[in-house]
Amino acid sequence: MADNLETPPEHHPEHDVRRSFDEQLTDLKSDVIRLAAMVGESIGAGTQALLDGELNVVQEVLANDDAVDEFEHDIEMRAYGLFALQQPMAVDLRTLLAILRILHELELTGDLMVTVAKAARRIYPTELPPRIRGLIERMGTQASRQLQLAVDAFADNDQSLAAALPDMDDVMDDLQKELFRAIFSALTPDEAGLQMAVQLALIGRYYERVADHAVGIGVWTRFIVTGELPGREPPAAVVTAT
Repeated sequence: MADNLETPPEHHPEHDVRRSFDEQLTDLKSDVIRLAAMVGESIGAGTQALLDGELNVVQEVLANDDAVDEFEHDIEMRAYGLFALQQPMAVDLRTLLAILRILHELELTGDLMVTVAKAARRIYPTELPPRIRGLIERMGTQASRQLQLAVDAFADNDQSLAAALPDMDDVMDDLQKELFRAIFSALTPDEAGLQMAVQLALIGRYYERVADHAVGIGVWTRFIVTGELPGREPPAAVVTAT
């Protein structure tokens, strides 16, 4: 009596290749999110070092940036490996391209916070005027929030959230303008006051650039979802007379 055995499904090696590609792409995206969390920690720590004059925290920010750079390089090389060894199409190709651009945005954000942390050394041990201190604290909070929202948009392929980031950036722009006004009204016009004014104005600019990089992450997230190239408007519809 013959055994009633089911014929095993035909095995297709290309299915294994595709599954491996999908898994590697998912891992890459997860690691970009982890990298962003590390950069977010630098925003908080750099702001703390600046506001509280904690020079030991400056060293922590520098060490974290070394780890960020190493992790960023690892993710980048793995992304290039997928380009070289696989044949990504459509949304997968857009995801890989966006990952490479988002890595750049995160790297620059980390570098900006290193500069902010080092500024804590330059102004130490001067105590910041209360209004200026409060504004810098708010700028640090806003920068952290915008980065987190940008990463959330990337993690969820949330086009609506990504599209909202430029409007959120207006908050940072207003804070920067308010900081400039506070600098001019609170600091003395002597040499020491002018040097402090320059340092604080640059710090405000660094936070504004961090927010811009968050917007950039949103732009590349929209590219993943829509395929619309950043900086290029879709062609206008042609209306023909009847």
